[in-house]
Amino acid sequence: MDVDSVRLLATALVMAVGSIGPGLAIGWIGSKAAEAIGRNPEAASKIQTMALLAIVFAEAVAIYALVVALILKFVA
Repeated sequence: MDVDSVRLLATALVMAVGSIGPGLAIGWIGSKAAEAIGRNPEAASKIQTMALLAIVFAEAVAIYALVVALILKFVA
């Protein structure tokens, strides 16, 4: 294997692992938020705000993985 092949494999692994966690987290957060709103509709605005904030933080992890993958692909 040459260096370019290893670099591309590392990039693919970083994106694969870095996307699975946030994807699962976002699904779980959305599920629990919908369940909470179903149980307590009066608190829907507070629940939506907290869920959206949690989703943004989970998505940040995927963006960090993308940055690392781009660095591996173009810089290293």
